[in-house]
Amino acid sequence: MCSSDLLASAGGDSRVFDEVAAEYDRHRPAYPDELVDHACEVAGIGPGDPVLEVGCGTGQLTRSLVARGLSITAVEQGKHLMSLAEQHVAGRGEVKFVNARFEDVALPGGHYRAVFSAAAFHWVDPDVSWQKAARVLAPGGTLALIQYCGFQDPGFADDQPALLSAMARTAPDLAASWPAYRELATMAAGVDQRRDNVSEAWAWIGSQDVARDSAGRLFGDVKFSTVPSVVEHTADELNRLLRTASFYWRLSREQRHALENEHVALYERLGRPIRSAVVAVVITARRGTG
Repeated sequence: MCSSDLLASAGGDSRVFDEVAAEYDRHRPAYPDELVDHACEVAGIGPGDPVLEVGCGTGQLTRSLVARGLSITAVEQGKHLMSLAEQHVAGRGEVKFVNARFEDVALPGGHYRAVFSAAAFHWVDPDVSWQKAARVLAPGGTLALIQYCGFQDPGFADDQPALLSAMARTAPDLAASWPAYRELATMAAGVDQRRDNVSEAWAWIGSQDVARDSAGRLFGDVKFSTVPSVVEHTADELNRLLRTASFYWRLSREQRHALENEHVALYERLGRPIRSAVVAVVITARRGTG
């Protein structure tokens, strides 16, 4: 297990994030400028262009979009999450916040030059998400999906095996369904094999059940980019991040305490921060012009 997987873990109820909004805001990382710049370049967007953000949370990506002068509509169903996002960007740019589920909100068709979503698109009903994103995009507009993933780096001896062993001891059912770690070349090859359908590519990256045949008819020109890094956490930092993950609150109280204690024991045994190989990924796809 690594911090990146905590950020993108599937399953559970997305409403838990609103209940831990302050912790979420404090411990969830922003996204690399290099990755955001790449997505904007692919989309061909700049200051003043209208964009939509699906599931803005407390504004980790919103702040980056504001810094680039975009005209943003940010949809977020969590009231506490949205309130913190509003505070972060107050007076800094043009942002309209909408407190609603993406499935339910009324949005103008064919209006946005880009639709962004960071670690949130898998929470939207996939029978709605792909079609609605295509409907609100202008012809030729770009869908940009961003998240963090754990990955295998043959040249880096990280602590993921020890973290996964700790999970297997305390929550074996969760460990059995944990997303597989892949090398970056394997990730890229998997996306390349699924370029005909962006939803299949995104399902491959996140190990989430979001693929729909219809998405292949709505979007094309699928591109994939990554920014790898190494992250280090103390046991306390890792456990604080852990408490912002939906799966954590599906564990029993005893399992939660046991898992946190495992992290403390690992940190003490290592005598250094707990290390993980992390990659920020973006998949972009272009809406058809027809």
